[in-house]
Amino acid sequence: MRGCVLHGQKDLRLETLDEPALKPGEVRVRIAAGGICGSDLHYFFEGRVGDFNVREPMVLGHEISGDVVEVGPDVTRTRIGDRVAVNPGKPCRTCPHCLGGRENLCANMIFFGSAARFPHVQGAFRETLVVRDFQCFPVPADTPHTNLVFAEPFAVALHAVAQAGSLLGRRVLITGAGPIGCLIAVAARRAGAEHVTITDLSDKPLEIAARIGAHETVNVLADSETPSRWQADRGCFDVCFEASGSAKAVETCVLSTRPGGAVVQVGMLAPGLTPIPLNRLLAKEVTFKTSFRFHEEFAWAVSALTTGGVDLSPLATAQFPFEAAADAFAAAHDRNSNMKVQIVF
Repeated sequence: MRGCVLHGQKDLRLETLDEPALKPGEVRVRIAAGGICGSDLHYFFEGRVGDFNVREPMVLGHEISGDVVEVGPDVTRTRIGDRVAVNPGKPCRTCPHCLGGRENLCANMIFFGSAARFPHVQGAFRETLVVRDFQCFPVPADTPHTNLVFAEPFAVALHAVAQAGSLLGRRVLITGAGPIGCLIAVAARRAGAEHVTITDLSDKPLEIAARIGAHETVNVLADSETPSRWQADRGCFDVCFEASGSAKAVETCVLSTRPGGAVVQVGMLAPGLTPIPLNRLLAKEVTFKTSFRFHEEFAWAVSALTTGGVDLSPLATAQFPFEAAADAFAAAHDRNSNMKVQIVF
């Protein structure tokens, strides 16, 4: 069995990996498709994500779907032949956070393709993967794998929107029109937002954002006057989602939020401290929240994708065979050409 193993910055190799025997409650999934996430790109091009450095060879990837090919003892949720979306997070289910219904904050979380722990948690860009039965979400057999891989990033967006509270009739700003920003736009529209504005530094992702559901798009590199107008009279948006991981965008969100509104930080910021205009937050009583991964939203995402509730196909801009994984990462890094690049196994 082969996998995509990162040895260092831009050093991605196809290597033969061991196939472990199944333990009770585990299943083996033959991976069919995987989406390259922003965190995968950071690991590949920078050797780190936020404060997490790659310190040993690590298989990348966590946005995946596949088919069950083997089941271990005590498996009740899935059967051989099931097509499944795979939740990449394996919480301990015993810590206070898990028991309190916030598994995404589990202190002992095992999350595929993550350098947050050492030894690192190996990822899912491999031909087969062993997972816990509860991580698998069976779907109709005719569900395209290339659609199903959106379950994980859409769950991230759904959790971010849930963090904001009710969006019914609200004016929303999203900074960053990458895949997560665009998916937040979809989730915000589904939650009843009256008007969704999204910003970026490039035109191509903004074009896709308009197709996927944004009412208004603004290239802040070419148009600096519009953001200035948003900040007049103490801000005009009810809720702002920061999805770019830019310190400047954090400032834009705070200044553009009306008194009594809310800012939700979704993008992972650079290592170290990030300046935030706290006096503006204080004087406007703006609620500043953060959003990290997801919990029950994964099931919601799978349901939406399999019942026709959302069409995320405009985000899938390129596919590469497993053997050309390095080319896939190069293509995913080109934001003027691609939004979401997928690897097909």
